[in-house]
Amino acid sequence: MRPVQFRVTQGDESLTSHAGLALIGAVVGRTQLAARVDQIRFDDRPQPDIAHSEIITTMTGLLSLGEPDFEAVEEFRQDRFFLQALGLRRTPSAATLRQRLDALADRCEALIREESADMVARHAPQLSPCFEVKDQRYGPWIPLDADVSLFDNSHTAKERVSWTYRKVEGYAPIFAYLGEEGYLINAQLRQGKQHSQDGAPAFFKETLALARRVTQEKLLVRLDAAHDDIANIRLFQSAPKVDFIIKRNLRQESKDEWLREAEELGTCETPREGKQVYVGDTLKERDGTLLRAVFKVTRRSITAQGQALLIPEVEVETWWTSLEATPEQVIELYHGHGTSEQFHSELKTDMDLERLPSGKFATNSLILLLGMLAYNALRLCGQTALREDRDQPPQQRIMAKKGKRRRLRSVILDLMYQAARVVRHARTLSLSFGCRNPWFEVWRRTYGCHCLG
Repeated sequence: MRPVQFRVTQGDESLTSHAGLALIGAVVGRTQLAARVDQIRFDDRPQPDIAHSEIITTMTGLLSLGEPDFEAVEEFRQDRFFLQALGLRRTPSAATLRQRLDALADRCEALIREESADMVARHAPQLSPCFEVKDQRYGPWIPLDADVSLFDNSHTAKERVSWTYRKVEGYAPIFAYLGEEGYLINAQLRQGKQHSQDGAPAFFKETLALARRVTQEKLLVRLDAAHDDIANIRLFQSAPKVDFIIKRNLRQESKDEWLREAEELGTCETPREGKQVYVGDTLKERDGTLLRAVFKVTRRSITAQGQALLIPEVEVETWWTSLEATPEQVIELYHGHGTSEQFHSELKTDMDLERLPSGKFATNSLILLLGMLAYNALRLCGQTALREDRDQPPQQRIMAKKGKRRRLRSVILDLMYQAARVVRHARTLSLSFGCRNPWFEVWRRTYGCHCLG
């Protein structure tokens, strides 16, 4: 049978391929961001034709579609649904978008951070704890993971792009994620050559304040060895309802001495012949402060392939912690910190935010924070859709497997880029989805949850 030869025509119906913008408008529209941004005044433009809030909302909408470039807005300038979904009066041009973001840089970063945290607090269900210890003194902790992730911006002349420790030119922003769901609670753009610990205490202090806007539960801060600094430890010790696990930097410490101490204080397991693993804890002094250090020391005299070693290999991992949990539980808790690498990946690849669009550092910093806002809006939609899908009868569920969260790429493809017909009838706008759209029920219930809930 030969393929049918179709007649190609163009009708007068209003169609959209990105109905998910209505979800973003429903989530972001319930914040006070627009009202607060519009209070910013410029002496030369006291009442601009396009409000500051429309600039901010437009850029957030583009980022939620994985379109970080300024020129991407030109595609939507004649799209009436883009205006309706995001609550805009008019869509700015690429030049206006770029110039206004340049002007707003450094003037609205604090309020974007606050409104993003308040948005998560308003829409997110109960945050998932990272681990539960059967000790009533603690209860479950809400994880707060912070880490630096490199943004490769090689072969560009952007401001403050510099040589990074990964031997590429780019930026070295720091991020903080809250809960097992991975809500982005704080972000800060940094030049590539900046050390991870440079300015970290101020960032962590701000992050704890933002986290408290979302939850009053006990927090467990997890950091890697780049943040092994007494200033961070003292900050977390002084903060109420905050515990920490920080990977220690061994620096000049002897591995052989750690092996001897582990043999004396730790418990030994032999997972296979020629491999001994010692786990335990001890007290170590750090700048006049006595702290608990959990260790895991591995001694290998035979490789996994059965090759005997003339000199045994010794591997040492240690962590500072304020927890009184067992060493095994502390190590298991810290291993959850590795999940934050996936969150970095979602920002850089799923949202295509790695190569920031502006040549100005301050503007890129603002766009990164708007990316945080879009990231959290997408995460909220994904988590709501996941919860709504679980309420469906088994035969109607469309998600292949269970999970704690949905990757942003799946949210963008399954919820954002949904085709629909925009129908105006009796002074009411409707979105009409296809009769065979498998995501219709999940999409409708997710929209109802954020628009009406």
